[in-house]
Amino acid sequence: MTDVQTVSREIEGLREEMVETLIELIKIPAISPDYGGEGEYEKAQKLLEIIKDWSFDKIEVYNAPDQRAKNGVRPNILAYYYGKKGEESERLWILTHLDVVPPGDLSKWESDPFKPVVKDGKVYGRGSEDNGQSLVASLYAVKAMMNLGIRPKRTVILAFVSDEETGSKYGVEWLIKNHPELFRKDDLVLVPDGGNEEGTFIEVAEKSILWFKVKVHGKQVHASMPEKGLNAHRVALDLAYHLDKHLHEKYSERDELFEPAESTFEPTMVKNPADSPNIVPGEHEVVFDCRVLPRYSLDDILNDAKALADKIRGKYRKEIEGRVLPEIAIEVIQRLDAPAPTDPNSEIVKLLKKALKELRGKEAKVGGIGGGTFAAFFRRLGIPAVVWATLDETAHQPNEYAKIDNMVEDAKVMAALALL
Repeated sequence: MTDVQTVSREIEGLREEMVETLIELIKIPAISPDYGGEGEYEKAQKLLEIIKDWSFDKIEVYNAPDQRAKNGVRPNILAYYYGKKGEESERLWILTHLDVVPPGDLSKWESDPFKPVVKDGKVYGRGSEDNGQSLVASLYAVKAMMNLGIRPKRTVILAFVSDEETGSKYGVEWLIKNHPELFRKDDLVLVPDGGNEEGTFIEVAEKSILWFKVKVHGKQVHASMPEKGLNAHRVALDLAYHLDKHLHEKYSERDELFEPAESTFEPTMVKNPADSPNIVPGEHEVVFDCRVLPRYSLDDILNDAKALADKIRGKYRKEIEGRVLPEIAIEVIQRLDAPAPTDPNSEIVKLLKKALKELRGKEAKVGGIGGGTFAAFFRRLGIPAVVWATLDETAHQPNEYAKIDNMVEDAKVMAALALL
């Protein structure tokens, strides 16, 4: 029996313990301060408690300062299990994130999102699939090797990081910026935070991400006398409509590497202070979520938005009490320019394809996605990174769940990446 088969059998025996660990982690709502939460501190402490007696060769905690969070920090944990050549071994990173998104409308949940329920082979709760399933899978891929006294071919570095859901400013990005010594050009990187139900999709490329807010200022007045003011809502709707149309028409090329194959431009949020039907609002905001093929420049998109804003400003120009209205501002909320893709023939891709073929008898497909993961930070450093997991894709939804079989089977693949 090969080491991969032996470790896979051991992982099967750890199934119940894996479920219990996932349940304990889901109970702690590690929500970013950006969403009104306390951050990841308590969840990180629980994780450290769980692994304190495990046979990791080294556990390091890197706290990114954030005064909004509990104890003023956003923790990032690195746990090392050395390969056969000790610290000289080739290194495999498996990165998962501690934070979760808020549960949203509680009336749409069939149970408390932070009181996990096990039912029909699934664990329900916020953060169960995103990213608890993969976090626990990575833990027990290593624990199985520890239990058997097997040293893998590659050192495994399990990274449990903060702030993935709101941009990684206090997570991977902070680690790379403040501790560049942690990373090597020949590292292999797996980010198990995207995939499909069959576990056959390996993401090697991402679209650029641009979130921007259009802020319009007019003049609030009573709705019975609109001529005395300027309706910011109308101005913003006009701008949003024409901007949406322009972006889709100008940036319309397709790239079949990605799913979906075209760039997307979605108006997602609106806000104005009018709280009565008879108020003409003097302010209005519209947010766009843009996922853009790497061939296009985000600067061009922002310049187009500003040019169109100038045109709309002229259309509605009005001077009220010495003030020229409307005022229109474009504010960037988040921006991530897509780096070069991971080479489909890189070692990490070949290893993952080999592991999936050996363990599941399946041929994996390589492609790109519209969502952003922190694999992009590694690609920007020239370190090949792939995104892969077996997911039912219930992340961010009410009644989010992790399928227990997916968690166990993915742990086997992660172990194989270290052993093969």
